[in-house]
Amino acid sequence: MTTRADRLVALVDEEELDCLLVSDLTNVRYLTGFTGTSGAAVVSADERLFLTDFRYVERAATEVSGEFDRLSPGRDLPKDLAPRLSGRAGFDDENVSVKAHRRLSEVLPDGVELVPAGGLVERLREVKDELEVAAMTAAAELGDVIYAYVAERGLVGRTEREVAVDLEREMRERGAQDPSFPSIVAAGAHAALPHAEPRDVEIPPDTLVVLDLGCLVDGMCSDCTRTFATGELGSLATDVYDLVLNAQLAALDAATAGTACRDVDEAARSLIEEAGRGDQFGHGLGHGVGLEVHEGPRLTKTAEGELRAGNAVTIEPGVYVPGELGVRIEDLVIVAEDGLRNLSSFPKTLVTVD
Repeated sequence: MTTRADRLVALVDEEELDCLLVSDLTNVRYLTGFTGTSGAAVVSADERLFLTDFRYVERAATEVSGEFDRLSPGRDLPKDLAPRLSGRAGFDDENVSVKAHRRLSEVLPDGVELVPAGGLVERLREVKDELEVAAMTAAAELGDVIYAYVAERGLVGRTEREVAVDLEREMRERGAQDPSFPSIVAAGAHAALPHAEPRDVEIPPDTLVVLDLGCLVDGMCSDCTRTFATGELGSLATDVYDLVLNAQLAALDAATAGTACRDVDEAARSLIEEAGRGDQFGHGLGHGVGLEVHEGPRLTKTAEGELRAGNAVTIEPGVYVPGELGVRIEDLVIVAEDGLRNLSSFPKTLVTVD
């Protein structure tokens, strides 16, 4: 059976490296299973090494994959791993500070060259396996339950912050390890800020409310946005909602394996631009989700590459009218060879919550 480390070795060889130092903790977890806050690994064609400090020796014994040799605990992980590097040694230049790079360089054996090689593990992480999809499915299903809970509890007269705190408490009580990101609850004109933070301000009737939430289950994230009505709406609100919904459905139809990422973005963006609201959709259509809530691939108008079977991505167009309102509708989907699997099932037709 080909392991994640095996697949990484193939990429290391493709980049003409002799080994790769993996220090980003999310990547360490992906490769080894280790969930602590101090750890690193070295992967090469000949060996797989893992090192942590004395605090996590027992945890590593139960979590770290048996294909990795666990070294004696160290006090300075880069320094302790340096003697195990050889030849052209790749390192994650996207996550290693200048200071850490300098310290590592000072203790390298003779003949070892540090080569920037950020993104190799992330490339593997973009394609989810069955266990990852199962965890993400559970996280998304829990998110749907939380949306139903919010709709039942109501919105009008409660503060944005009260709703956010309540729904995050509920998701933990129902089995989430944590929210996968701080929840967004934004009513009326406040929703015109795509990353609005919940306020101690009561949600009024007859407005739109954007809720964006995700659950963390077995280390995997979900991400879903719904926009609710709290009563009667004017024509601007209903027109913008219908526009965003149609754009989202068009992008879902376009999100198939082999489609250029920028073309998926264009499927939604073109409809919004044709409606004269292109300047009110300023963010990308979506992003990958997995161990982190924002990872590759990216769905933007400048994105490179194509969607692949196994990608987990969000489809989340939005329109934000300054001083008036915001609408965003977001699903989390798994790309398959013959289409996609939508993990988000809470209704997207406009739901009214008093």
